[in-house]
Amino acid sequence: MQTVPLKRARAVVDRWTAWSPAMLLAALAALTFWLDAQVQSNGPTEREGVGHAPDIFITNFRALSFDPNGRVKQSLMARRAQHHPDDESIEFIAPELVLTEAARPKLTVTADAGTLSGDREIMLFRGNVRAVREPGAEATPAEIADGPLTLTTDVLRVLPNKGVAETDRPVTVEESRGIIHGVGMTLDNQSRTAKVRSGVRGSFQPESTK
Repeated sequence: MQTVPLKRARAVVDRWTAWSPAMLLAALAALTFWLDAQVQSNGPTEREGVGHAPDIFITNFRALSFDPNGRVKQSLMARRAQHHPDDESIEFIAPELVLTEAARPKLTVTADAGTLSGDREIMLFRGNVRAVREPGAEATPAEIADGPLTLTTDVLRVLPNKGVAETDRPVTVEESRGIIHGVGMTLDNQSRTAKVRSGVRGSFQPESTK
């Protein structure tokens, strides 16, 4: 009688690992716990109508995504991750996303919580969000001299595959030349631009003309 939950669990693992093969071992480690919970609840019929309830979780989560050359282009870690079958989203506690795609600066984002959309295209970070963009291998001497750019806010929407991070909330931007505050921001990691939309204030030294 446990054939259905077993197939369901395997389907969940397949969907998770489609985003990153490195999730396979962690997902399989949680599979036993999930099946045991299904046995205790007398099968999946009792899960009908539970809404946005999770069906599987993993602690000390880590996933990697590779480019065609086998180089790590994305890594995602969290204290806890849990999958929601109603929309295929994944919720995280204390997530850390690191983008290291070739020809783009390294971008690291941390927060208290986060959500990865069901299509794996959007990551929403919430609470004490901190993003650090470091000068990339192709950075100009001026960009290297400026050092890393750090932004802090309370909500940040990241499109990992496009290297774009954006928020419509108050944001603080810091680098070696100074600090600015504003409301709303778009950070494009491919074009190496950061645009604050409104309410800009603070102190920011202009680039040297020498």
